[in-house]
Amino acid sequence: MPLNQISPQIIAITGAPGIGKTSLIRRSIQENPSEKILYFSPGAGTVPIDSTQIQIEFPDVQILTEGQELELIEYVEQGAIAYIELGFHLDLSSGENLLQALSEYRTERIAIVPKGLEDSEWYRWATEVRTAECNFDLDQIQMWRSPCTGQMFDPNSLNVIWYELTQGAYGEVCRCKGIFDLPDGRTFYVDYVSGDPDSLYLPLKLPRWLDGRPTRFSGIEVMGRNLDGKAIAQSITDSCLSDEVISQYQQQIKQSLLVSA
Repeated sequence: MPLNQISPQIIAITGAPGIGKTSLIRRSIQENPSEKILYFSPGAGTVPIDSTQIQIEFPDVQILTEGQELELIEYVEQGAIAYIELGFHLDLSSGENLLQALSEYRTERIAIVPKGLEDSEWYRWATEVRTAECNFDLDQIQMWRSPCTGQMFDPNSLNVIWYELTQGAYGEVCRCKGIFDLPDGRTFYVDYVSGDPDSLYLPLKLPRWLDGRPTRFSGIEVMGRNLDGKAIAQSITDSCLSDEVISQYQQQIKQSLLVSA
């Protein structure tokens, strides 16, 4: 079901992890490429995975960060559509002041909830509730996340980390997503949701980074129960490539690109 297309408007979306919040926003942006669009995800902090993916896929979308709420109000007053994504880890009241400040505009509150969930604060908060499959219990979910900017992983090491994460080596993981730089200069978005048979590996449309450690954002976010954050961090640290290995990889890729040119 498409979102209503009345501008200016504010669309706030919340729901369970991995249930399709960002995907809904991406589909709506694709369907309305001529609109002036903003995206704001409160609480993303130093690990703005969804914001980064949306910015890469839709360069014309204005991405706002913490502290830019007044700018969001100004853009809406000028006729923009604002998407506000409230992550599962946030209390719904965290975005309430902003929504109240925009109450004179058409505001939709969409909650995407697991099928069969009948009693939830999402129902009381939302103006529209949509249901979707969710193959894990939402009780006592923790979140661990970390920026990885400047780090590179060879594909085998990244596959090993991802396998260990999704198979329970560091706790019961229900959702895991990240943006990672590889030594051949490419950047990948990787996404896992419990119950799905395979993880998504998506190359992002960015120029190859072949000059030292990248300065563009990369990072990882893990949601689950009984997570061993120290062990996850140590595994990531152990898998990062050294300056010498990165340089060797990059020289090889540069030479191969010259040969194939």
